[in-house]
Amino acid sequence: MTEDRHIFIKNIYYMLSYAFTTLRESVYEDVQKETFDSIYNLFAAILSKGIGLQLKQGLYREYINCVEDLAVVRGKIEMPGTIRNRLAQRAQVTCDFDELSQNNLFNQILKSVALLLLKQKDVTSQYKVALKREMLFFSDIDEVDLKQVRWADIRFQRNNRTYQLLLSICQLIVEGMLMTTEDGEYHLASFIDEQKMHRLYEKFILEYYAQEFAQHVKGFSARASQIPWDLDDGYVGLLPDMQTDITLSYGDQILIIDAKYYQHSLQENFGAHKVHSGNLYQIYTYVKNKEAQVKGADRKVSGMLLYARTNELLAPDDVYHISGNKISVQTLDLNKEFSCISAQLDRIVEDQFGIEKSRTGPGLCKSYSGTGHVDISI
Repeated sequence: MTEDRHIFIKNIYYMLSYAFTTLRESVYEDVQKETFDSIYNLFAAILSKGIGLQLKQGLYREYINCVEDLAVVRGKIEMPGTIRNRLAQRAQVTCDFDELSQNNLFNQILKSVALLLLKQKDVTSQYKVALKREMLFFSDIDEVDLKQVRWADIRFQRNNRTYQLLLSICQLIVEGMLMTTEDGEYHLASFIDEQKMHRLYEKFILEYYAQEFAQHVKGFSARASQIPWDLDDGYVGLLPDMQTDITLSYGDQILIIDAKYYQHSLQENFGAHKVHSGNLYQIYTYVKNKEAQVKGADRKVSGMLLYARTNELLAPDDVYHISGNKISVQTLDLNKEFSCISAQLDRIVEDQFGIEKSRTGPGLCKSYSGTGHVDISI
């Protein structure tokens, strides 16, 4: 077991902890201290801790519609069924009623994903034992076909808000790691889908700046915002929305960051490596239209492409000045200790806005030159 695996998987945990602040609760402290040789074990540990906490608080219950034959009336009488009972000489009434039940989609997803992890040989026994013990409390809860779950339709409110982290982990497992064999059985793939990692990477950077700077520095803002097109006639037509990943603002400075998580951070053309042209056009368009929006407010707009560092030897780290705006291209090395990742994100703010934040010295930063990324392909 090499150190590179521990580092990268641990950084997945830190990214999740910023994306979902629930992971910073004391119940997850043991997870933070552990080392993991598999991303499956990390997810199993988070789920077992989260499910255990949920069991202490009580599983979420919601009203489920039921139609049953009963000896006494409950709810509304369902006439067709009642007539059938009379014809069959059964002394029962068919009733249509709502019942407060734990057997709802939220708990069905938790059970189904936990059972999926229990079937995987890559999940070690210590996490399986915890999940098996917790599944005893799910005996009256049905399994659900994970392929049929419509994640976008799930809505959270006050009574089930504590499920948001757990179901997000479940979605990451199901959408990014689930494959089906020819005989219809599920197993976990050996990678996290690039698109899902991109969303996590993007959300992590936004939440890092929101929690580490916006909450502590007056006037500092970190948000994902829309930029209006600088149109001559106001006609939008079929133009796409310009939705930024991260927009940082402080004083007279605005920095638009486009987070990119690719298998290859550079494109190759006839042996020459270049920044992805589409990425550069996109960030330039964001910057120029944002500049037009704040025109007259004496504010300077800059842009940055922030790539996740892959195993490629070449890593972009350049600053360009285009039509009066600064456009930077940098890489964030996820193969280093998180203190180094944090330090680089802090330096971006320091260089752009002049805001200094105490950070770990470079002596504590570790990197590695492994040839693979654990069980994750980026």
